[in-house]
Amino acid sequence: MGQRTITGGLNRRGFLKRTAGVAAAAAGFPYIVPGSALGLDGAVAPSNRLTLGFIGMGKMAQGHLGSFLGDEDVQVVSICDVERGRRESQAKMAEERYAKRHGEPGYKGVDTCGDFRELCARQDIDAVVIATPNHWHALAAVEAARSGKDIYLEKPLARTIGEGQAIVMEVRQYGRVLQVGSQQRSDTAFRFACELVRNGRIGNVQRVHVNVGPPPQEGYNLPAEQQPEGLDWDLWLGPAPWRAYNSTVCPPASFDGWAQWRDYRDYAGGGMTDFGAHHYDIAQWGLGRDGSAPVEVIPPEGDATTGLRYVYDDGIEMIHGGGGGQAAVEWIGADGWVRVNRGQYLETNPGWLQYETFGANETHLYRSDNHKRDWLDCIKTRRDPICPVEIGHSTAIVCHIGNIAYWLRRPLKWNPEAQQFVDDPEANRLLMRSFREPWRLV
Repeated sequence: MGQRTITGGLNRRGFLKRTAGVAAAAAGFPYIVPGSALGLDGAVAPSNRLTLGFIGMGKMAQGHLGSFLGDEDVQVVSICDVERGRRESQAKMAEERYAKRHGEPGYKGVDTCGDFRELCARQDIDAVVIATPNHWHALAAVEAARSGKDIYLEKPLARTIGEGQAIVMEVRQYGRVLQVGSQQRSDTAFRFACELVRNGRIGNVQRVHVNVGPPPQEGYNLPAEQQPEGLDWDLWLGPAPWRAYNSTVCPPASFDGWAQWRDYRDYAGGGMTDFGAHHYDIAQWGLGRDGSAPVEVIPPEGDATTGLRYVYDDGIEMIHGGGGGQAAVEWIGADGWVRVNRGQYLETNPGWLQYETFGANETHLYRSDNHKRDWLDCIKTRRDPICPVEIGHSTAIVCHIGNIAYWLRRPLKWNPEAQQFVDDPEANRLLMRSFREPWRLV
């Protein structure tokens, strides 16, 4: 993959000149020292404060920002978004929160920028939260890793399998702590459901149902609209193909809902990679398949966008759709079943399984009750969090090979070790997408 991200535009000299000024501004916050200055590349005391930057400030990121602002051992020092109004409003909110907490009226210590490379170049930032649309995940995460930043990366890990491979390689090469935003692993009901399955309480698993949305739309059929003032639309598109601006995929800063870029193949993988990155993740966790994947993918007949079947090497089938109740994930075994969903929804058959306990010698999964706190703690200890980069990548692989089978409308054989389709050049060409110039991973 090479050693540098070729991104064009702002050069390193420009980065350094800009970041010298913003670092000085951040220093106005009382008693703040970047964690990197305190030796965070080794184990350090949990009292050390971490400096954070945010890349992408949509609805999900705004929720993350509010949460991190409540952590006493974190200081948010920079916010990046291609839309000026969004980044400025969130920086203002953060400064007001800090001013109120510390009795510092008029506090100014949260810088803003429109280009993620500028934020990553700052030497006073320990870690970044990346919550951009999916087509930006690889470029932003790779740049952050190479710049010595630890990373909280929203799911799915990447827009394509090839981009995910690049993230894994760079995170490990540069020794960074990356937490994928698959927060259901830090939810009691999901963990307990997986422990029931892993400890054989429903017998040998026969099949799994995962209820998530369909693949993305193939084409971009949205009409051109007037581009809002303050938006860098060309930078929002980045490596994706050039398209006319439309607020459906990139709404103005005043919009309070969910942007629909997830539904378009240019930017994401539809419901298969959106909630699929959550629920296929849990399905694999329960099967003990972290880091692996099915060996065959069989799409339904005709134009159906549900009913696709995954087959593992031991014959277990995982089906896109179906199952019972309100389950997002349902494991069916020889001796019963387990269903789980958000909102602490848990059903079992037999019913008494909901009150089961596990012995000392049985499987006890990684316990995290706060996904973001788990990441912060792991930055300080330098251990892997509950959803490290390899697990996020293997989950994304499941989502992506399902989409590819839907697109090609024929059964596919997958090699989990080689991370390629077996003897299928047409399918393998879909493992990576070309980037619009000048953006590239090299």
